Amino acid sequence: MLDWEGELPPPAVRTIEEMRPVLANPACACSEPLYFMYRDLARSDADWRWLHRHHLRYDITVIPPRALCGEDVKTKGHYHPVDPAGIGYPEIYEVLEGEAYYLLQSHQLDDVVLITAVAGDHIIIPPGYGHITINPSPSSTLVMANIVSTEFASEYGEYETHHGAAYYVMSDGTTQKNPHYPTMPPVRWLDAACGKGGHRLCNAPLYSLIGNEDALRFLNHPEEYSSIFAVLLKE
Repeated sequence: MLDWEGELPPPAVRTIEEMRPVLANPACACSEPLYFMYRDLARSDADWRWLHRHHLRYDITVIPPRALCGEDVKTKGHYHPVDPAGIGYPEIYEVLEGEAYYLLQSHQLDDVVLITAVAGDHIIIPPGYGHITINPSPSSTLVMANIVSTEFASEYGEYETHHGAAYYVMSDGTTQKNPHYPTMPPVRWLDAACGKGGHRLCNAPLYSLIGNEDALRFLNHPEEYSSIFAVLLKE
């Protein structure tokens, strides 16, 4: 259940038809929506103005449990472009309810990482990685929040061209290599470890960071935080 103070706007709804290009089984049938995206949220006008003044957006995504012909339900997947300094824009997530897998792959296709997370965990998507989010639970809804820069549009093309991520996460707990990719390294499994490298923004609810320019500066100026990003995905 989505806990939110105040009225929510209508969500953007992702359907099976929009997801067919990235599914393990593109012919899979599902009559229900796959997930819901509530974008550009704030609990007060002051918070909304602060976010927009700092070129940021707070979103919530709700992913009910779904079995898609043997594959766990997931988001479509995208990459982020680079900023004016030539560094990819990052993103930060918080799991609010349920459990999540964040499947990351480097743009060079030399690293694939699956991060497991539960309610209260924060996950930073570092520059240079595409990502999808998966709800691996057969019975619980995943609710997650994110804060991201509004200075770019997500790039879905490579995931569509390759028919999804480098691996599919199946409902039996296994990963299945996507044959549309070249030879890929095996999946590295990690626990959520947002605080690596001394970035301590992961110790408080994500929404509480709104108004803290220093904490969220990395989202628009990733070139200043290379030492932190360098260790985020270390084992």
